[in-house]
Formats: sequence, structure tokens, C-alpha cells
Amino acid sequence: MNISLWFGMLVLNFFLIMFFFRLWGKTGLTVWVNISCIVSNIQVIKTVDFFGFEATLGNIIYATCFLATDILSEFYSEKKKKKAVNMGLFSLISMTLLMQCALFFTPSENDFADPALHTIFKIMPRIAAGSLAAYYISNRFDIFSYNLLKRKTKGKYMWLRNNLSTMLSQMLDTVVFTLSAFAGVYDRKILLEIMLTTYFLKLTVAFADTPVLYLARHWIQKGKIKDK
Repeated sequence: MNISLWFGMLVLNFFLIMFFFRLWGKTGLTVWVNISCIVSNIQVIKTVDFFGFEATLGNIIYATCFLATDILSEFYSEKKKKKAVNMGLFSLISMTLLMQCALFFTPSENDFADPALHTIFKIMPRIAAGSLAAYYISNRFDIFSYNLLKRKTKGKYMWLRNNLSTMLSQMLDTVVFTLSAFAGVYDRKILLEIMLTTYFLKLTVAFADTPVLYLARHWIQKGKIKDK
């Protein structure tokens, strides 16, 4: 059941990111980066079973953040990509601060949500800290490696630089985030399982998003993207 749902969510994420891009161009991609930063850090708290291995959610939407920034870097500029990355960082920080403030309020007698909010967001500062470190390091590396490969291939082989830069940056991201967020929370066996399954799922998204990147290029070449 989890496998079917995972692939269904993969399709939904690709549909949504391209929906944003088609309607709002580079602005839509920047908005999607902000959405992915916030939603992925909420979903990652939930652990699920894949083929008998522990895995966290949030991998799909987080990986589509790299798709969005790759489109920005490929067809717009490195400056636009860096802007989207920085906005994603501050969106995550803002969400974390605002939700921590919300936890201090005394709930009314009729409240039913406060225990659930504490369960989800009490751990958020640690999750956010690990995510911020991983996000900043991996995205900076992704920007560097993507543009380096673009120069080395003289603008050819878009599929190669998309996949190779993402493979390397996602490996870096997975190690930094898993150790920062979950070291001491899970034992070493579960921690390793989460690290390996997370990386495998992110790679699956990276390979699957290549046709989406080419679709973005097709839309741009045909003048279907109207940036304002």
C-alpha cells in the first residue's frame, strides 16, 4: 500500500510543480521551493515501512525542490536559483519560529489540537536546524556542480548534469540531515536504514524528474511560459 501511495504522491508532486511553472513561470518555481521546504519538514517526522525498511516521508516534495532550482539555473540564471534557495531557507525559519510561539499559548477547554501540535512541532527546532544545514550545504553544492557540468558539457547533455549534480548533492543532504535530525533519536541500525532508504527514494525522484525538465524546456521554447 505504501509503495502505491508513494508513486501516486510522486505523480501529484510533478503535476503541481509544473502547474505552478505553467501559470507563473519562475515566480511559480520560487513559490514551490518555499512550499517544499515547509511541507517536507513536517512530513519527514512520519516514518513508514518500505519493503521492511524504515523510511521517512517528505522525500518526494523535498527532491522536487532540486528540480525547481535546476529549471531556474538551466533556463534563467544562477542568481534566480540562489534567490529561491535563500527564500526557502527563510520560509522554513519563519514557520519554525511562528509554530514555536503558537505552542506557548494555553489551549481552551474545548481545544483538541494542542497535543497533536506539540507532538509535531516540539521536535521542529531540531528538525529545522538539521534541515537548514543540509539544505544550505547541498543546494550550494548543487548550484556549483550543475553550473560546472553545464560549462564542461558546453550546454549539452542536460539529462546528465541534472542527474549527476542531484545524485551528489542529495547524498550530501541525506547524510547531513539524518545525522543532525535523528542521531540519538533512533539507534544506529534504524538510522542507517533511514539514511539509505531516504537516499534511494530521492534518487528515484531525481531520475523520474528528467522528462519533466525536458517538458519545461519544451514549454519555454514554444513560448508557453509567460514570466511577468
